[in-house]
This record gives sequence, structure tokens and C-alpha cells, in this order.
Amino acid sequence: MFVGEAPGANEDIEGKPFVGAAGKLLTDLIKEVLGLDRSQVYITNLVKCRPPRNREPTDLEEKTCWPYLQRELEIVRPKVIVALGRHSSSYLLGKIGVTFKTMEEARGKIHAFPILGSQVPLFSTYHPAAALYNPKLKDILVQDFRRIKTYLGGGIDKYLG
Repeated sequence: MFVGEAPGANEDIEGKPFVGAAGKLLTDLIKEVLGLDRSQVYITNLVKCRPPRNREPTDLEEKTCWPYLQRELEIVRPKVIVALGRHSSSYLLGKIGVTFKTMEEARGKIHAFPILGSQVPLFSTYHPAAALYNPKLKDILVQDFRRIKTYLGGGIDKYLG
């Protein structure tokens, strides 16, 4: 399960997450690095409605939308949760008592996220949109997706202390 920040203009029009330029990059990473088709993964956002003027979501918007994301997590029962970017990483880490400082510090670490009595790996990485603005981040995203692939290959339990 991939969790982004909030819908952008293209997502608002189409009613689906990650359908713009960032969505194309995410789809490419899923296909080229994970070896999966987009239809094999679940993609959503922390905030369900597009913030006015594409501003960052507020704490109230995140808190208001949390029950919807929580229900998605319970229904989907993902093998791994990938928080894409600062907002989803900060919010989801906060839900398990981990203080978020920066993406540089948060990315690449695995945390146990409880869903219906199970511990699901939570992995933070950069939002694909960040790599569109800073091409150096694309290599980091590829590295992180390779780690996710390794974890999904069966070795993830050793990271859940």
C-alpha cells in the first residue's frame, strides 16, 4: 500500500490517486523496480480531498481524514505500507509514537505499524513529486524501492524487532 499526501489537480479531475506526473513516476517505479503492475498494489492518500490552491494539508484535514485511511488499512491488510513524502510519513509515524524530524532521517527505516492485531512494516520514502523537482532524489527512490522489493521477498520480519 502506497500512501501519499493529498490529491492534486489531475487526481481531483480523475478521482484516482497519483495520475499526474508524480503518478507516472510512481507507476514506473512499481513496474521497473518492484516488478509489479500498478493494479497489483493499492494507492491512496492521507487526505482525501484536494486542499485549496494545492496548499499543504492542515493538521485538522489530516486528523479528519485519518478514519478513512485507517479503514482502508483494515480492509486492504497490506504486506507493507510505503509512506510517500513528509506528510504521510510524519502522520503515520506519529500514530505509532515515532517523532518525525526530516525525510532524510525517516526514509529507509522500517517500523511496525499495527493493523487489526498484526504488525505491518511501515517504510518512509520521498514523494515521487519531489524527484520531479530534484532529479537527484530519483536515485534515492530507486534505492528505497529496491529495499522494499527485498523486504517483500521474505526478509522483512527480521526488521520488525
